[in-house]
Amino acid sequence: MAAFNLDINGKKQTVDIDPKTPLLWVLREHLNLIGTKYGCGVAQCGACTVHLEGSAVRSCSLPVSAVANKKITTIEGLSANGDHPVQKAWLEHDVAQCGYCQTGQIMTAAALLKTNPNPSDAQIEAAMSGNICRCGTYLRIKEAIKTAANQK
Repeated sequence: MAAFNLDINGKKQTVDIDPKTPLLWVLREHLNLIGTKYGCGVAQCGACTVHLEGSAVRSCSLPVSAVANKKITTIEGLSANGDHPVQKAWLEHDVAQCGYCQTGQIMTAAALLKTNPNPSDAQIEAAMSGNICRCGTYLRIKEAIKTAANQK
């Protein structure tokens, strides 16, 4: 066990935990931030995506020891009222069906738009390619990202 200082959604937190514990489980089990989802456990589906220093990363395979003192943003910290342009576009395009992948999809899309405010279709597809939607709403996801890009 070791103590780790974390900066999550702008709030300083300290956890005393095994250094190998994945960030996902620190968020969900120790800090009660349950918006980030467990999907595959091997960083292949994207459901567990959070921002680390502004970049989209998979939290299920990222040990807490690798994120100490770095800025972490979860879906809960993306916006105070669910009014981030990506979240608003998701509602406008009725993207969610089952909703399970949505937090990871939204976090990946938000990171894309932060670095590329006007992505092409090919750039959207490349950025989102690692996020699996079992309901198959990929076309609506792309349209929502384009709408969010135009709102910025």
